[in-house]
Amino acid sequence: MNENRLSPRHDWTLEQARELYEQALPELLFQSQTIHREFHDPCEVQVCSLLSIKTGGCAEDCAYCPQSAHYETGVKREPLMAVDKVLDAAKDASENGASRFCMGAAWREVSDGEDFEKVLQMVEGVRELGMEACCTLGMIPPQQASRLADAGLSAYNHNLDTGPGFYDKIITTRTYQDRLETIRNVREAGITVCSGGIIGMGESIADRLEMLCVLAGLEPHPESVPINALMAIEGTPLEQQEPIDAIEMVRTIACARILMPRSMVRLSAGRVDFTTEAQALCFLAGANSIFAGETLLTAANPSENEDKKLLASLGMRPARGSSTPVNSES
Repeated sequence: MNENRLSPRHDWTLEQARELYEQALPELLFQSQTIHREFHDPCEVQVCSLLSIKTGGCAEDCAYCPQSAHYETGVKREPLMAVDKVLDAAKDASENGASRFCMGAAWREVSDGEDFEKVLQMVEGVRELGMEACCTLGMIPPQQASRLADAGLSAYNHNLDTGPGFYDKIITTRTYQDRLETIRNVREAGITVCSGGIIGMGESIADRLEMLCVLAGLEPHPESVPINALMAIEGTPLEQQEPIDAIEMVRTIACARILMPRSMVRLSAGRVDFTTEAQALCFLAGANSIFAGETLLTAANPSENEDKKLLASLGMRPARGSSTPVNSES
């Protein structure tokens, strides 16, 4: 325990992670909750809002994604939203308790030009509202990362999605190394990193833990680690995947918390299918961030009112302002 508290580890092995994961659930939750309390307020949850600012028509072939141009999913292609519309949505999110506003664009990579300039304006506008601003725009080179940093971007989301051994069964249009390179570009620009993955795509438990070990091997750890449960969308190659058992999500979150004690661990997509009790276990395991709002990009999500009732029933509260943990990693 002291080792986690005094010096975050970057050398976790798959065997060590598996040993954690396979513990009796009470033992695993005791360990993860104890570590959670060292660095975070156990009764606070960061509430984030996610908006699709450019929808559909993505050139990537991610097997889980309804926005890929490779699949017929009924998602309508839409151009980049107007800056004022995005800022109106951010203001509404803030008034509903969100402290971070995330903007997602269905691009393979960012192109310099009018659209990128608009994104920079969006970032500046969100920051002026007193909110953290996060973007996920696909791959970005160093110069664009620097411009986003200059605009005030708080965080950049670029998920690894799964472990390297399973990755090419899900995506063929972008390599694992491409993803790590974007994360490095973001980090070097001074932007915090948001990176996690999806469980329930047909991968093994070892694949999930391998992903967590890769993330925990980054120095420093990602400041945010979203853990998503696959939402099997009709028309995608994964449309027939069965939903994961909620306890698998709980165990994965607990391991993420133990491996990356200072990170915000986000209970992300798929929780619309979880009971109140399952979500409570996820918080107990160490999740301390959620996405609020009825839609996550194009997928269903609990409404703001449902989440307010959820937190109230658990005696928990939305975090306000910065998500920096109690003891930040130096």
